[in-house]
Amino acid sequence: MLTNYTKSLLISGLIFCGLIRPATAQTQFAGWVGTFQNYKLSPTFGFYFDAQFRSTDQMKKMNALLLRPGINLYISPRLTGTVGYAFIPQQRFNSGVEGYLPEHRVWEQLMYTHPVKMLIGTRHSVAHSGAGSVVHHRAIPTLMHRLRLEQRYLPKHHPEGDQLVRDGHREAHRLRYFFRGIIPLSPQPDGTVMAGAGPAKSAVFTKGFFAAVQNEIFFNLGDRSAVNGKFFDQNRAYLAAGYRLSKEFDMELGYMNQYISGAGTNSTNNHIVQLATYLRL
Repeated sequence: MLTNYTKSLLISGLIFCGLIRPATAQTQFAGWVGTFQNYKLSPTFGFYFDAQFRSTDQMKKMNALLLRPGINLYISPRLTGTVGYAFIPQQRFNSGVEGYLPEHRVWEQLMYTHPVKMLIGTRHSVAHSGAGSVVHHRAIPTLMHRLRLEQRYLPKHHPEGDQLVRDGHREAHRLRYFFRGIIPLSPQPDGTVMAGAGPAKSAVFTKGFFAAVQNEIFFNLGDRSAVNGKFFDQNRAYLAAGYRLSKEFDMELGYMNQYISGAGTNSTNNHIVQLATYLRL
């Protein structure tokens, strides 16, 4: 059973997604595939990497490939800082000519993860060397907050024949706030054999099904002439179902609604199916 907090988290995410959706916008359909990886190399430092393939409208071909390595600094068990670089070849157009030119980014972020509320546990009786029972507990939902600052180097380009040629770059800065809630759906056995009844408690989520709800909002900072000329850039709202194979590895499939505010009155509303894996070593 979900707690009232968890229900509120799901409802708030859906309401927020509805509030930011534009009345009129160009609509597109796309598919994203991504892997998100963290390697803890010592109690203080680690390595971060994510890679994403993003399709064009109707999933016809690649729109962008994102490669984003970083170095993690573990400030506390719940707080992690990261600095990194991103290389993003992306489909671009100029005077009817199509090509792929990369955007380069330098980025810094802080990520804070915490439990939100304990859930009531349940007990299931099993045979174990005589009378007794193995206690199954409901795992704790977790919430992650991420604040990311990006320095973007967007390619300037012009057509030469049937190719796009890069001729410098334009600099832009962006602030992103992201939250993600993980709601375990499978009870977690703690391996303890009990002879009698006892108080229920919570357990660490190590295996089983889960639901994920997340939202990320983007703001342009400083000179916005290289982007849409506005403070607000885009919003990504996401719901997913997943399975945790172990405490180190998750797989999930979800739906993302991405609203992009373009220059002037232009905007795009993307409907995205995303397949993602998460690795924590």
